[in-house]
Amino acid sequence: MKIMRPVVLAALATSLTTPALADRQETIYLNPFAGFQLFDDKRDLSETGTFGVGVEYRFLPRWSVEALYSRADANQKYTSGSSEFQELRIDGTYYFAGPDAAWNPYVSLGAGHAEFGVDDNRGLNTAGSDHEETRVNVGVGFRYNVSDVISIRGDLREFHGIDESTFDTMASLGLSWAFTRTVASAKPAPAPTPAPAPVDSDGDGVPDNRDQCPNTPAGAQVDSRGCPLDSDRDGVADYRDECPNTAAGATVDEKGCEGVTETIETIELRVQFPTNSSVIDATYDSEIRRVADFMEEYPETSVEIAGHSDSIGDAEYNRFLSQRRAEAVANRLTSVLGVDPERVSAVGYGEAEPVASNATPAGRTQNRRVEARIQVRR
Repeated sequence: MKIMRPVVLAALATSLTTPALADRQETIYLNPFAGFQLFDDKRDLSETGTFGVGVEYRFLPRWSVEALYSRADANQKYTSGSSEFQELRIDGTYYFAGPDAAWNPYVSLGAGHAEFGVDDNRGLNTAGSDHEETRVNVGVGFRYNVSDVISIRGDLREFHGIDESTFDTMASLGLSWAFTRTVASAKPAPAPTPAPAPVDSDGDGVPDNRDQCPNTPAGAQVDSRGCPLDSDRDGVADYRDECPNTAAGATVDEKGCEGVTETIETIELRVQFPTNSSVIDATYDSEIRRVADFMEEYPETSVEIAGHSDSIGDAEYNRFLSQRRAEAVANRLTSVLGVDPERVSAVGYGEAEPVASNATPAGRTQNRRVEARIQVRR
């Protein structure tokens, strides 16, 4: 017995200090779902049903990553028309229980790219309404395993649109199919010998042996070759381009600018909107035709439809409403009166550019206006 005791202790110590190599399980879920989405009021969209599908890879018992596609068709709240919404996103999920448990509650975090395409009730695209947006999201939910293959998933998720600081909410329910395999664990490979750090003389993140543009200025964004980016391809690198997004083929100066837009005529349009609305009809087409006639006479011009408001109410909402009203006038100008949409833009200035005092009713009436700013490029 005295001889066996040290042997038993040594075997026990070995079992405690050497971790066991266990097989692990990987699961791929196919997750079709249907949901109900509430949009931020800024979007001018009604709540609507949303449908989609996700492919989820559960690479560890409590961790997964999922790629999802969803779409919806929503009516507009404050203007006529509808919106075709679609989104691609990637979510990471942490489960509070293993895949063998019946109930798997979870939390999730992700990001995606959403598109909002808006059409009016005649099937015509509304000027300036289509847009794309990056949205991040956080969610909570559960997975209930009916069997080894079938499970039910419920999800509640909040989305934040980064570009316009919007908040959307969606609740969804889906039925999932699981495809599982067991992966045998391998012995850990020996740690590799660290390679010497590559030399990057100009500090642009591209090693000298791959850098085709050495001595890049500090802070300049570069491509994979180490050369400064030129996003609008006007021949002037982004780090010294003072006029980004120059039109393709435009002639620019050393600062990347092609000229200056100058307003040569301002036409105030006597257009009246219902309270808290941006809907207009053919009643004001004769008033708006003044702008179309001017632009037909001077084909080198473009026009900015500028919407303005008084200072009553929230400033951000006033800007939002003035933008919608400017877009409504611009849409009549292009879709009904035949002006080229490339020559028309719409900007809502809200209460930022008053022409009279907002302290009196008469002054506020003057400030609630729509202007057509006729412009030329010098």
